[in-house]
Amino acid sequence: MTVVGPFGLHVRDQALEADVQTGLAAVEAGLLEATKSDVPFITEAAQHLVRAGGKRFRPLLVMLASQFGDPDAPGVVPAAVVVELTHLATLYHDDVMDEADVRRGVESANTRWGNSVAVLTGDFLFARASHILADLGPDAVRIQAEAFERLVTGQILETAGPRDGRDPVDHYLDVLSGKTGSLVAVSGRFGALMAGADERTVDILTQYGERLGIAFQLADDVLDIASDSHESGKTPGTDLREGIPTLPVLRLRAQAAEDGKPDDLELVELIDGDLSDDDTLAEALRRLRAHPALEQARQDTVRYAQEARATLAPLPEGYAKSALEELCDAVVHRAG
Repeated sequence: MTVVGPFGLHVRDQALEADVQTGLAAVEAGLLEATKSDVPFITEAAQHLVRAGGKRFRPLLVMLASQFGDPDAPGVVPAAVVVELTHLATLYHDDVMDEADVRRGVESANTRWGNSVAVLTGDFLFARASHILADLGPDAVRIQAEAFERLVTGQILETAGPRDGRDPVDHYLDVLSGKTGSLVAVSGRFGALMAGADERTVDILTQYGERLGIAFQLADDVLDIASDSHESGKTPGTDLREGIPTLPVLRLRAQAAEDGKPDDLELVELIDGDLSDDDTLAEALRRLRAHPALEQARQDTVRYAQEARATLAPLPEGYAKSALEELCDAVVHRAG
């Protein structure tokens, strides 16, 4: 059993390991090439997060999904570059909206160069992804456009909040389906599609990616509360400080509204207050880490990962399927 990629997936077959490692190395080279510009400053800004590393979760899924067809097909690596460039672009924009100081263990682009440069760098990455995408054909362009629309819609829904009478948890899961699930679903779809897999397999891997993507984001929600910056690559409590309603907080609110326990109501009031002071934020994190709402969020993560695993049942047994199942376990492990 060998660990493959920064995400830490365990692969049990040497041939599969070689294919995935070769594919990810080609993706890394493709990312550096795609982020080059004739303007040195643009290259520096565009490669800032590429060189910071990352889990390469989406390219990894592209590589594994391609195993159900021809993993050496010419569109596989460019498709993986496209999904990672798109993801990176959203990170530049997210950090501006969240006013984040740290991303992937390094200074965020908005902190280093300001919001305008961060937003425009994200736009530059979107443009480069579109350029690569054009060579993959009109179907690929349409698939990516639909996914990007869902991604942006999810972000807008998060900003707008749930409509009157809508359960906040259900609303939030819809947000995640668009904001995160859509691009992970495309990763599974592109990997299978570019490798020439049959339509049923493409559909299965798309559904798998959607559920796994939601589980992945829920694990991030848990990490924002439970981890230190070394584990998560960003400042703990960033979402909490910015008032982003992640699942542990939504579960806390629901429990406080239902039971009316003084301690829960007091914690909600603390979280809803000014968390700009580091000591106040640390206190909110300490209390939320000890609250059952965090464990509830962990169990939600497990549920979506199990649903992702279940969608794989019709696929033929083999090392590629086992690796996709391992990926579900790896996501759950991130959430503790």
